[in-house]
Amino acid sequence: MPVNTSRAVRLDSFGGPEVLNVRRVPAPQAGPGQIRVRVTAAGLNPMDWIMTADADTAAGFGLSLPAGFGTDYAGVVDQVGDGVTGFAPGDRVFGGALSRAVADFVVVDAAGGTAANEAHQTPDGIDDRTAATLTIAGRTAAAALAVVGPGPDDTVLIGGAAGGVGVFAVQLARLAGARVIGTGSAASSDFLRGLGAEPVDYGDGLADRVRALAPGGVTAAVDLHGTETVHAARELGVPDARICTIAAQVDGVSPANGANAVPGALEEIARLVAAGRLRVPIAAGFPVEQIRPAAELQAGRHVKGKVVIDL
Repeated sequence: MPVNTSRAVRLDSFGGPEVLNVRRVPAPQAGPGQIRVRVTAAGLNPMDWIMTADADTAAGFGLSLPAGFGTDYAGVVDQVGDGVTGFAPGDRVFGGALSRAVADFVVVDAAGGTAANEAHQTPDGIDDRTAATLTIAGRTAAAALAVVGPGPDDTVLIGGAAGGVGVFAVQLARLAGARVIGTGSAASSDFLRGLGAEPVDYGDGLADRVRALAPGGVTAAVDLHGTETVHAARELGVPDARICTIAAQVDGVSPANGANAVPGALEEIARLVAAGRLRVPIAAGFPVEQIRPAAELQAGRHVKGKVVIDL
């Protein structure tokens, strides 16, 4: 029997978590070249609330009202459009559906290749909640590290290392053989050590604290939060060519965006997770009916790891 209506988080106005509501909406249908996914979990990211905070920012992402919420999803294919190859009903998949992932169903292009509109087979060994955290953060971490190219001879400073992108960036840099120093709050020290990073408190005097930890010098830096790590890295003599940002623009420093991740980067991250070589800490899970407190927790930017919505 066809599904006619479904749940989806909707915004009738742009703003903070207080504008998020769960609504009954017409169930989307897969058209030619598309698949429909029955979503079981959706992972939250800072970009979810940043791009829906106001009308001007939303317009820059092509969003208009009423809008959906969330981009990362995982679930099971339940409808396949004409001309689709490589996917069949019952396949477990994960991927991105820009600002519409927190819903019972998403429709994406089967051949889509960006975090805004894509699906990938979920490897055996990865549960749906974990798969739902991979797309935005994994792509972004891979793109940032591609800028600085860490290797066994490097000491890499990662700013905002305990956040959603940081957990991937720290582990990927370690897998590349680099020594990693990660900035965070004092409360995140044990968490960062568990990821393989040497923790250092952010804030005034960061460069001096890093210098004490690494008297031999820092060779690369990735700033996942703002510009504090960029300035510390410059003070420590790191050349701009080996510094990267994801959330700020700094003259002379290359910004990274998950949309620019090299082809295959996300699939490689999924393989690493499935093999047990990369782990994704899930800080909290919420039922979709609690989307507002979930978004508030994520937007507070003090979560260690990822926040997931269960559908």
